[in-house]
Amino acid sequence: MKPVRPPAGAEDAVVRAAGCVLWRRAPGGGVELALVHRPKYLDWSFPKGKLKRREDARAGALREVREETGMDCVLGPPLPTSRYPVADGRLKEVRYWAAQPAGGAFAPNREVDRLAWLSPDEARNRLTHDRDRGLVDALLAALGAE
Repeated sequence: MKPVRPPAGAEDAVVRAAGCVLWRRAPGGGVELALVHRPKYLDWSFPKGKLKRREDARAGALREVREETGMDCVLGPPLPTSRYPVADGRLKEVRYWAAQPAGGAFAPNREVDRLAWLSPDEARNRLTHDRDRGLVDALLAALGAE
């Protein structure tokens, strides 16, 4: 049976989500990016998730990073918004920000079982979805790094 699409203009026609490309200075120079592994989807991605009803995207991004990584963070510049279809036929729109950790520690949870800090090249290779790879370049451009 095909998924039923909500009527055009319906409030829930777009799944709103937010997340961060969490980064830190690497001990030997350069930057490292945090990727999370989600066992439900068997993928590696940046921390992100659906917004709660009436939740601001910035607040949702901070909440999702905290829930998935155990870390508080400081938002930096906005990064490109990702849009893609999801299984039920709706469009998912994920707003991203660059962010730096500001305390906390990772502990596996039911949504995320692993966190890896990787160089930009390693992150590009580990990311499961092509749509996420452009965020690595966008972050580096925002930081003025290569």
